[in-house]
Amino acid sequence: MNRVELVGRLTAKPELRYTNSNIPYARFSVAINRAFNNAQGERETDFINIIIWRKQAENVCNFLDKGSLVSIEGRLQTGNYTDKDGNKRYSMDVVADSVQFLESRAQSQARAQSMPNEPSPYDYQNNDYANNVSVENDPFGDFGDNVSIDDNFLD
Repeated sequence: MNRVELVGRLTAKPELRYTNSNIPYARFSVAINRAFNNAQGERETDFINIIIWRKQAENVCNFLDKGSLVSIEGRLQTGNYTDKDGNKRYSMDVVADSVQFLESRAQSQARAQSMPNEPSPYDYQNNDYANNVSVENDPFGDFGDNVSIDDNFLD
């Protein structure tokens, strides 16, 4: 089973794009605080890449903004490619089946107005990492092209 359920805040306003077949889609990331504190007593945040298609992509782009609270249901999708410099890149995205808006537009606007103009914890500084995971950050990078996991390991 490949199911993912997330609740978090958008790191930036989503942008609507279209495939060559004129199918709308949007890519965005969601910031999700971990449920535990690290060794320094701070909460760490994970940034999860999301892809959504068709009418839901249009709705997300029309009604959500940076910081909007959402619930996402979908599935994990992995991929890899070779970049223009010849480096192998890996990606992992959640392909959303459903995005629920968890606050009204008025609540979202009130929150945005009450926030100071300082960097938000939802500002994702490294967009290259948000879209691509380099071989240097790949936990399996030292294993060569194939990773083999013995079935006995799963017991």
